[in-house]
Amino acid sequence: MKKNKSSKNWLIHKHRDQYFKKSKTQGYRSRSAFKLIEINKKFKFLNKDSFIIDLGSSPGGWSQVASKEVSNGKILSIDIRDMEIITNVKFIKGDFLKKDIYEKISTFFNRRIDVVLSDMAVNTSGNKNLDSYRTGELCLEAMNLSIKVLNIHGVFVSKIFMGSVFNEIQSNAKKYFKKIVIFKPDSSKKASKEIYIYCKGIRKI
Repeated sequence: MKKNKSSKNWLIHKHRDQYFKKSKTQGYRSRSAFKLIEINKKFKFLNKDSFIIDLGSSPGGWSQVASKEVSNGKILSIDIRDMEIITNVKFIKGDFLKKDIYEKISTFFNRRIDVVLSDMAVNTSGNKNLDSYRTGELCLEAMNLSIKVLNIHGVFVSKIFMGSVFNEIQSNAKKYFKKIVIFKPDSSKKASKEIYIYCKGIRKI
């Protein structure tokens, strides 16, 4: 009974969420689309010629936003889950940590790229500290990929959670990138520990 009541309250809260409503009326697959819209409005890094990777892309909210900005560039979305087709977006189902996926990335672009996006988070386990740590590890892996594929002016944007891995993420970001900004979009729920890291300009290592 308690579980049913909790699920019902969650659904009620979800439908009251202005960004959830906007995602439905504006045709976005997830409310997270508005987070990328805000991040891009602040930092202005998506443009018509951008070459972009969207990691953990399903259901496709961030890829939808990117596809509206890019006309002459390329967008590659990657996820271990299925994602429905989006115009102007190439989708690969697989784990970006695997060698064969990295080879597919290299083949698709055949050059250094402009932007790596990651809105990845692990499935919740009920242990917030563990979830924060594991999501932080995903960010670190995405960052490692970004320094391999980005050009010298490239941008890396990733979700992170305040927690035990935050200092390591920040330290690595400062080591690899010239500009680092921590940003929490208005569309990110206030109660959430979720924040985003924006990194620009690859340092010579």
